[in-house]
Amino acid sequence: MSRESRSAPGFDRRRFLGAALGGAGLVGAGPLLAACGGTTPGAADAAATGKPKRGGSLRVGVAGGGAKDTVDPHIAATNPDIARVNAMYEPLAWRDAEYKMEMVLAESIEPSKDARTWTARLRKGVKFSDGRPVTADEVISSFKRMTDPDSPGNVAASLSMLDEMTKRDDRTVQFHLSSPTAIFDDLIAQYSAGIVPTDFNVKKPIGTGPFKLDSFTAGQQSTHSRNEYYWREDQPYLDKITIIDFPDDNARVNAMLANQVDAIDNVPVALVRVLNTDPRLRVLNSETGSWLPFTMRVDKPPFDDVRVRQAMRLVVDREQMIRQVLSGQGRVANDMYAPFDPGYAKELPQRHQNIAEAKRLLKEAGKPNLTVELVTGPIQAGIVEAAQVFAKQAAEAGITVKIRKVDTSTFFGDDYLKWDFAQDFWYTRNYLSQVATGSIEGAPFNETHWGGDKEFMDLYHQAVAEIDEKKRTTLMKKLQKIEYERGGYIVWGFPNQVDAYTRYVGGLEPDRTGLPLNAYRFYKVWLA
Repeated sequence: MSRESRSAPGFDRRRFLGAALGGAGLVGAGPLLAACGGTTPGAADAAATGKPKRGGSLRVGVAGGGAKDTVDPHIAATNPDIARVNAMYEPLAWRDAEYKMEMVLAESIEPSKDARTWTARLRKGVKFSDGRPVTADEVISSFKRMTDPDSPGNVAASLSMLDEMTKRDDRTVQFHLSSPTAIFDDLIAQYSAGIVPTDFNVKKPIGTGPFKLDSFTAGQQSTHSRNEYYWREDQPYLDKITIIDFPDDNARVNAMLANQVDAIDNVPVALVRVLNTDPRLRVLNSETGSWLPFTMRVDKPPFDDVRVRQAMRLVVDREQMIRQVLSGQGRVANDMYAPFDPGYAKELPQRHQNIAEAKRLLKEAGKPNLTVELVTGPIQAGIVEAAQVFAKQAAEAGITVKIRKVDTSTFFGDDYLKWDFAQDFWYTRNYLSQVATGSIEGAPFNETHWGGDKEFMDLYHQAVAEIDEKKRTTLMKKLQKIEYERGGYIVWGFPNQVDAYTRYVGGLEPDRTGLPLNAYRFYKVWLA
């Protein structure tokens, strides 16, 4: 019995969800889904238990995407981009499902005593998907590509201390830094630091990941087949994966219920209970360090006044946000990120809603009847809902929030990182690597335009260079206190990552990184 023959039992619930989510049905998804609607014989009645099996094709519905989708390993930004990048490429190291450092293409990454030289030793026998070996030359050329000033990758700003690289032998690279950098391994343990051939061409991309690219249409879908040269023994288990863009939550959930995809990311949390009642499905619920901030540009009025930023943070009822936006699937935050970092500043007083103090601050700033525009869009589950709840909460303090909802392509278009007041989503990172990515001058995603604070920048440079962990933690806590008091983020909660998959899909597990579906690491996935 094919998977399609099981669609009838889910029809009533699918119709119900169509109404609950706005009745959009499978708008924009039908032709693509029909094109990739292959089945796995015997999967209809089977559940993924026991040992992994080899073979089969996995269809994955991923939130977001648009005309600017890319398969460039060094500039991925949206969920579909990241899913494709993690299927095709790999960095030297990454954070595993427990958010612990795991060596990937490297077997070791070690610092010198002064942390000015880091040595990476490659695994033996790793090959690209075209069969060529991965050597120190490819590592060096990849990092040169990432840090090319004319076309920088996402990690370029955080690697500004990288002076030069030398090849010790075919499997050994030394990174020479202009200043001591105690967290260099964390800075390069990113999905956007994939290793590629010296002659890499994004139009014909080659990587070391578990899958190679067969076809790609931006804003629609990509197909990938098993990399026969993959270095992990007996993996990947799948023959093929198809990654499909779904900017609309409704279409993505309905595709899952109609058996048109085998797994989806970013399930609207209000539907968790509904999906849990369907015996065909499984919900993957992961506690993470992800966060969905409101972003205030500190260099633009009215947010250039710290009193306004403080007031905006005080109008938020965080517990209500967790209940209404996340349906309880998350934890209250305190305007600070990186909760899994050992140096996370837990001692900072928990910020609670305080309408009276917010009004006082706004009056003191000369803005007692403030009106602001909030740019939002369906870029991640919960984003639009958070905007709506925030607008109601802010109204209690006399703040009028005009919500401007745009589509994903527009949000991540030419004005991305320029919005005066907007939202965004971030996955789990440790504190200093997150600062390097989004909260210093020159950071690739400095959406609040923070970093002009001299005290903050001086402390940041000291912290990054500090080899002694206790001293570094002390500096980090000072940095967090500054951001807590005068930064440009409103961090109201840490949402669980909620995904869903059919019962015949195996190999998925809770993942603290915040990246959906086991960080899109499909080499672990198999079909019953």
